[in-house]
Amino acid sequence: MSTRRIAVIDSDLCVGCQSCMFACNRRLGRGGLSLSAIHVSSVGGIERGFKIKVCRACQDPPCADACPEKALVALEGGGVKLIADRCIGCKACINACILDAITWDKEASHPIICIYCGVCARYCPYQVIELQDTRHTRAIHRTEGGGLNGT
Repeated sequence: MSTRRIAVIDSDLCVGCQSCMFACNRRLGRGGLSLSAIHVSSVGGIERGFKIKVCRACQDPPCADACPEKALVALEGGGVKLIADRCIGCKACINACILDAITWDKEASHPIICIYCGVCARYCPYQVIELQDTRHTRAIHRTEGGGLNGT
């Protein structure tokens, strides 16, 4: 049962540093950004800000409904879990995601799905995102000045 989700608290605070993306990718033991489940991109430079795309743990996830092989399983409490060996690479989940939050791992031939671990929130130096407990809508991990403030 998933009771966690990544919440975008204030996108206006985002400076586009991509620390969250690097941290997400690093949880897999690899450098770079290619396997990150969170994506930060400019909407027109620093003056116009940045957008943050990440799974928001839908209660009735359309990506799971769209998967013909049930490789994405809806979790009680919201969000999905990937069962990679069921994935046939049809990419129906990408087209179904209403937030455009699913990207593709070309090497493994399956979607990159947020696992709601919160490592991105721990490394966000501007408190843009936080890992929340959906049962209580409270922060589990939120940064303050680049550090960890867990509760």
